[in-house]
Amino acid sequence: MRGSKPPVRQVTARAQRREILAFVEGRETEERYLTHWARRHRDRVLVTIDPFRGGPLQLVEHAVAAKRRDERDAKRGRGKPYDEIWCVFDIDEHPNIEAARSLAERNDIALAVSNPCIELWFLLHFAERFAYLDRYEAQRLARAHLGAGKVLHERALETLIARIEDATLRAQKLEEKHEGDGSPLGANPGSGMWRLVDRIRNA
Repeated sequence: MRGSKPPVRQVTARAQRREILAFVEGRETEERYLTHWARRHRDRVLVTIDPFRGGPLQLVEHAVAAKRRDERDAKRGRGKPYDEIWCVFDIDEHPNIEAARSLAERNDIALAVSNPCIELWFLLHFAERFAYLDRYEAQRLARAHLGAGKVLHERALETLIARIEDATLRAQKLEEKHEGDGSPLGANPGSGMWRLVDRIRNA
């Protein structure tokens, strides 16, 4: 899995749509969630989830390698590069977060980072949250609202989609709060998942 290459794409009429390549940390939750959004907007956007899984820095390293390979192939007339490449990961207790952010910024890789975890993003669909919380609390609260754990069933996914506007506003309000009080980038609680979802919804 670690040596996997991005899926080979055929250049067809589908290439007229915006194409996003996403590297995600989790094996179930993130892929299921993003795929559900992508299916709803497949007339305008194609979202490919790379099969590689790893920590934040490893994800960004693979994203950078994929982008360089993609651009090299495009110069040789073999397809066109992805319009956007994203990495989706949690802060959790991962090392090398700053190195991952720095590498992504230098190589124009977009990030959707949640602190402490993606369940915080799900929680924001139901309520504002300004106080610090750990991943266990975030997971417990999200599970209580959704009736689902790591494997999001169809009802949970539809519930999240129906509440996306509220979640986006709450995530933005958290960012404004952190900026206003001088909190560090990506402070707990917070999530940038709204940006990637917005790119899919408004491609």
